[in-house]
Formats: sequence, C-alpha cells, structure tokens
Amino acid sequence: MKNRSRQAKGRYLQNIVKQKIIELYPVLGPDDIRTSMSSEHGADIKLTSTTSRKLFPYSVETKNRQGDGFKQLYTHMKQARRHTNQEPLLVIKMNRERPLAIIDLDHFFELQKDDE
Repeated sequence: MKNRSRQAKGRYLQNIVKQKIIELYPVLGPDDIRTSMSSEHGADIKLTSTTSRKLFPYSVETKNRQGDGFKQLYTHMKQARRHTNQEPLLVIKMNRERPLAIIDLDHFFELQKDDE
C-alpha cells in the first residue's frame, strides 16, 4: 500500500471518531477538537481546549489497518457476540503489559451519552 493511501486510510478513521465526539458534545467547535497532521506527535484526536478535555477525558489513538494483527481481534469479538445477546467486551493482554478492554465504537459513544 502506498504511503499516501495509508495516510488517507488513517485520516478516514480519525474523522469518524472526531465526528462522533462532536455529535456527542455539540458545544465543541473547530477550535476545541481536531485530527492530527501526518506524523504529528501525540494523540490522533487533539482536544485543544479545557472544555473538550473535561467533556471527553480520553487520549485517542486510531489504527486503521488490514492484516493479521487485527484480524484475530475481530475474530474474538465475533466469538464473544455469538455467546450471548449481550454487548461484547474483549479483554486482551500481552506479557508484561496491562490488560486492554475493547468494545464496539458505537457502544462506547452510547455509554458516553448515558453519562451526560
């Protein structure tokens, strides 16, 4: 995959997340939230105001890729979905690393909406 295509694919996911945050908190404007530039340090979604950081207290890193690294995660999420009609939660862990919880993006934003 060409570098330009890779960057466009990453920006696409960043824009989806940014739009969901804006929909959740309509008080946020262009001065409050933006996506990172290519190879910019820090989080992929830049919460640039105190208000945005208070409303959405997360550091967002996005990865939009095809390959074996993520394929198994999706396989495990499908497996969790098959077990029951409840919302799937995937917990992963590597040696010497902290466990991570993975949930569906839309479900995550529904949880944020309920907290308002």
